Amino acid sequence: MKYKVYLTPIFSLFTAFLIFANAQSPSYQSFVNPVIPGDHPDPTLTKVEDYFYTSGSSFNPTPKIYRSTDLVHWEVIAQPVKASWVGYGNNPGAGVWGGHTVYMHGKYWHYFGRNGNSGAGMYFVTANSPTGAWSDPVAMNTSNQLPPFGVDNSIFIDEDNDKWYLLTKAGHENNHMIELGENGQPTGEFLDLTWLNPNAEDNPYGWAEGPVMWKYEGMYYYSFAEHLVGQQYVMRSDTLTDNKSDWEIMSGSMFRGSGSTFNRPNHISPAVTISDETSWVIGHSYHQSSNWQAQGRQGLLMKVSYENGWPIMQYPSSGATTAPDLPNNRDIPWMVPKSDMFKTARMIPEWSVLGYTPEDNISLSERAGWLRLEPSQGNTSVIQNDGEHQYSIITRVDFEPSSNTHRAGLWIVNGPETHYVKVYSSLNGSGDNVLGFSFTDTKYEVENTIGNIVWLKLIREDHTAKGYYSEDGVSWTQIGNEIDIQALDQHQNDFNDFTGNQQGLFVEGKEAFFDLYIYRDAYSDISAKNPANFNGVTPSASYLNYINNDDWALYAGVQFGTRPPTSGTGIDYQRSAKQINVTASSDGVGGTIEVWLEAIDTGSKIAEVEITDTGGLNTYEEFSAVLSDEIIGSEDVYLRFKGSEEGGTLFRLQKFSFSDMITTSVEDISFEGPNTIELKQNYPNPFNPSTMINFQLAADSKISLKVFDILGREVATLVNGKKSAGLHRVTFDASGLSSGIYFYILQDGTNTRSRKMILIE
Repeated sequence: MKYKVYLTPIFSLFTAFLIFANAQSPSYQSFVNPVIPGDHPDPTLTKVEDYFYTSGSSFNPTPKIYRSTDLVHWEVIAQPVKASWVGYGNNPGAGVWGGHTVYMHGKYWHYFGRNGNSGAGMYFVTANSPTGAWSDPVAMNTSNQLPPFGVDNSIFIDEDNDKWYLLTKAGHENNHMIELGENGQPTGEFLDLTWLNPNAEDNPYGWAEGPVMWKYEGMYYYSFAEHLVGQQYVMRSDTLTDNKSDWEIMSGSMFRGSGSTFNRPNHISPAVTISDETSWVIGHSYHQSSNWQAQGRQGLLMKVSYENGWPIMQYPSSGATTAPDLPNNRDIPWMVPKSDMFKTARMIPEWSVLGYTPEDNISLSERAGWLRLEPSQGNTSVIQNDGEHQYSIITRVDFEPSSNTHRAGLWIVNGPETHYVKVYSSLNGSGDNVLGFSFTDTKYEVENTIGNIVWLKLIREDHTAKGYYSEDGVSWTQIGNEIDIQALDQHQNDFNDFTGNQQGLFVEGKEAFFDLYIYRDAYSDISAKNPANFNGVTPSASYLNYINNDDWALYAGVQFGTRPPTSGTGIDYQRSAKQINVTASSDGVGGTIEVWLEAIDTGSKIAEVEITDTGGLNTYEEFSAVLSDEIIGSEDVYLRFKGSEEGGTLFRLQKFSFSDMITTSVEDISFEGPNTIELKQNYPNPFNPSTMINFQLAADSKISLKVFDILGREVATLVNGKKSAGLHRVTFDASGLSSGIYFYILQDGTNTRSRKMILIE
């Protein structure tokens, strides 16, 4: 292990804050798609004051409303339709089709379609705030005078005329704009656009589905998708009318260029224009790779340009793209599944419920700090979109099965609900308590010697999964062997492509209690090859490559742990990170990895890891650094790479993880000759009552070495005078000082070096 320590005094952090307080972080200057990974089909987009809102089809999982200030970072703020609604279905094609959140007549409205044999039609719910509480669904009125509604629809608000419309599509030819009243119901007036796609002309635009509309510089734009993966078309008019002669249809698709990672994007949202006069849409697209057909329709952000008055878009890139010029809400992290300690009175909105589920079957109040799931129609599951390719998920479950059909634990399930990988607690056929790991016909089970309360972990590495169990959440034992789960990610039927995979918690046959849900555990290996967002680097098959100076990569939603809970509220994940360990390779160039939380420059830099020569880019070694503070909570972790500015790959990055222990020793300290003064980490650290400090001088110098407390008050002078070139060691005796954090600073009149040390009782 090669070791470097980076520690910053509190007053230096304050100085950095002053420097960067008014600067935009590089973290927000660009983005890579998808900005909403996983299932986000048929997206819509609305701007209300400073926020953007998007929603769309969810099918069997209950729908989500997302919110953003910058169109890049999205948070889930509400579940507008309850799984306990009597009209909700319970099969892969059931639930909600479409979904559009708007603000009109002094309140928020969410319109959606319901497909299936029971409860089919258009509905809306209302709320005084977009976060809810949302009303029960209200069915939209129909009559013989109104055209059929269909389900894949949207809302258009004509602010200039203070009118709003439901844009409907029902069958090939049924495109209509149905006027709505103050009560959200049809007024009886509508615009008939059946001439757009008549059967008599063999439907020139396929299904002309997913209609959306917006207004730009006095023109009305009506856009529609050919079909599931077809082209995106648009027509325009300076008058809101159903007179065919008043509309002009653009020749060909709105998209220019050709696709790469994302296959034939379409079903765009309405376009929104921001203060710099640029326009943007959210659209969906499938992964082009046959290995990832089941990722669902990814939520992509795309810029709209106008050429001769026609809106066009470039095929979305899989690389870094300039972000919209919008303010960032630092409280909104990158969109990935969220960890949950089940301390809230209501389920956090990131959770969807899979299919119709009575409200009493899910409870956070029956047992403080625990989530109770009771099976409905055989099983109950709470889920989040499974949009990433590498992660770990952890839970702690309390379950007492009485049959081998009773199971509770973690799972990933595909859209048609035909394939699922599970890590679970159950009984075997002989009635013995077991812990299992299974996928299709492959199943491993081991004896459960821990008891009813057990920790479970599921690790996904692309198309490979591993299952683990633990008594304490720290030491883990693997269940059987890894399993190839590629069938989970490939086409089974349309709902693989439509809705993608979901991950979460499940119960079968009997109720269970869950103490927590952890996404991207900090203490399990985090694969570097597929960051959530990045700039400059290139993801590859097994590592992050082409790392140059000032490139960066984001690994979102890393869970470091929590403070010890209050009595009776569950055990939580009582860990805190103290060290980062990185596996990397270098052919001699090397460089430094800066580790930032929340954002680069404007967030918190917690470590620097120095990567040195490993003998070649295919030879990997582990490098470590102590963190500047103990880290808890869920954080977006940014890695910024520093090194030679002459170009070329600095190193390759394979994986990294965090540790709740500091593993440095005196043997780890390297004393290569510096070009200037060099200050080493004290040893031991933490210490009581004395510790050794090492520093090295390149030439004879007059230096000072002083110790300060966390408030910046000097508590000791260890050296103050001339010292010869070479290595020097000084012992610091802290007898009489209180335990806590101290800083020691080395100065030679030109240069300053500082470190942090911890005195413990």
